[in-house]
Amino acid sequence: MIEFRRFQNTDLPRLVRLWHQAGLGRGAAGGFGCDVFDDVVVAQTYFDRDGLIVAVDGTEVVGFAHAGFGPTRDESTLQFTDGVICMVIVHPAHRRRGIGRELVRRAEAYLRDRGATSIQAGASPGRDPFYCGIYGGAESSGLLESEPFAIPFFESMDYVPKTRRLILQRDLETKNDPVSLRLLNARRATRLDVPELTQPRTWWWQTRRGRLDSLDFALIPKSGGEPLAQVTVVGLDFYIPCWGTRAAGLVDLRVRPDARKKGFGQACLIEVCRHFRQEMISVVEAHVPADDTPALAVFACAGFSPVDSAVVYEKC
Repeated sequence: MIEFRRFQNTDLPRLVRLWHQAGLGRGAAGGFGCDVFDDVVVAQTYFDRDGLIVAVDGTEVVGFAHAGFGPTRDESTLQFTDGVICMVIVHPAHRRRGIGRELVRRAEAYLRDRGATSIQAGASPGRDPFYCGIYGGAESSGLLESEPFAIPFFESMDYVPKTRRLILQRDLETKNDPVSLRLLNARRATRLDVPELTQPRTWWWQTRRGRLDSLDFALIPKSGGEPLAQVTVVGLDFYIPCWGTRAAGLVDLRVRPDARKKGFGQACLIEVCRHFRQEMISVVEAHVPADDTPALAVFACAGFSPVDSAVVYEKC
């Protein structure tokens, strides 16, 4: 008989084992131990064991669902109206028995009891309290379409699509960088630099990306002045065992308004890729909203192509 209960400390190695047995697809990191899971999930200051619901068959953990909340607008604390079901996993041998549905029902009840007025399935930027660095790749962008079970499962439970993001990658082992006259002019006029932070990171950033290796890069005019384009790079070393290569993620590409449509965003991406090619990184990944045509064009011109997509679902 299946028992549903809240997380206990002794569950940690069982959850990690279940993670590796569940066949979560290309978007899940692999080969890590309890220390990593503890760092990006259980050790979070806002971790609530009631939000991590475990399904147990005897002494075996056969499934779990994890629910949490996004931050306030200033990213200084949690916003309890914005609930998210970050993860639902059921062991392959125990699927199609109603375990996943019961886990989701209990996760929804947990969120509503604490004030959630909206519930989404799949963590997304700004609403991704857990699993940053071990699920989704460069960012948490929702339910991956490459994972065959998640999307139809949530659709059957009255969740509807809310947003969609394309997952783009560039293979750095291919050394043919894009070339154009506009790009050449942009590169001649700029240099890549690692700028000092002009303002402190928010509490929300520190709890998630602050736990990962990260670095900001900026494209600076050689004549001096403010950056024309900037991007943050996060390390994806937890993916080495399953991807078989070193990878890095690009997040928060920003191009100064007066520098747009002049090749500076593309130049920034290419220069960062060149830098990491020298660091023996083979793959660079970025997530871009599917309806952001200008951003998609910038990444395409920098040699990126789609490898997957992710959808955030919302409870009707």
